[in-house]
Amino acid sequence: QVQLVESGGGLAQAGGSLRLSCAASTSIFSRYGMGWFRQAPGKEREFVTVTWSGGNTWYADSVKGRFFISRDDAKNTVYLQMNSLKPEDTAVYYCAAGPYYSDYAPLWRAWGQGTQVTVSS
Repeated sequence: QVQLVESGGGLAQAGGSLRLSCAASTSIFSRYGMGWFRQAPGKEREFVTVTWSGGNTWYADSVKGRFFISRDDAKNTVYLQMNSLKPEDTAVYYCAAGPYYSDYAPLWRAWGQGTQVTVSS
């Protein structure tokens, strides 16, 4: 059973940075994309970014150029570096494993417990 455990997050000021980490219990990087979604209060869970084999990445337009995803296959860990944070980035961020070609959350197979990111103006 795949387990994903997130760490990082917290409170940042607008324009600041935060880094999230996600450790997987098994080596799944070769089979699935590893990505991040987020969910703000009263809103649906939305795609943020994904990485898959070969170092390929895909970003939502809302975070392109500000957020950067990376992976360490030896540690079964994926990271999300968030720069130039905005108040609208405030949400619970979820690590996920699933089809790298889809930004549709219900298709993704495994989820972390979520970590809160709050950006103050």
